[in-house]
Amino acid sequence: MPRRLISSGSTFEQEIGYSRAVVDGDWIFVSGTTGFDYSKMTISDDLLEQTEQCFRNIELALNEAGASIRDTVRVTYVLPDAADFPKCWPVMRKYLGEVRPAAMMLSAGLSDPRMRIEIQVTAHRGSEA
Repeated sequence: MPRRLISSGSTFEQEIGYSRAVVDGDWIFVSGTTGFDYSKMTISDDLLEQTEQCFRNIELALNEAGASIRDTVRVTYVLPDAADFPKCWPVMRKYLGEVRPAAMMLSAGLSDPRMRIEIQVTAHRGSEA
């Protein structure tokens, strides 16, 4: 099966030169995904709304790849302020609480000061929890 690129339509993908997700066989690698609503290129100021939007964006990419959030095997969270991480846990649990992928959280600056969280996932089709 040839490698397939998935785009969200985000202007960032074209400007920077990357794909929202790459499908390679049964593996799906979803790029770091922020809380932007890519259809409008807007972002909420609210951390939890951004976290929800990250997961909605990830779900769209996974669905286009023929997978679901339940196929997630690894997740990386990046937040500029590590103290914000526990505030996000209820949203993270909503999406991945039953899946329980391998996880990592990093605290680092993001490319736009409006971004309060970025989430990257790796999924494997057919590995639903």
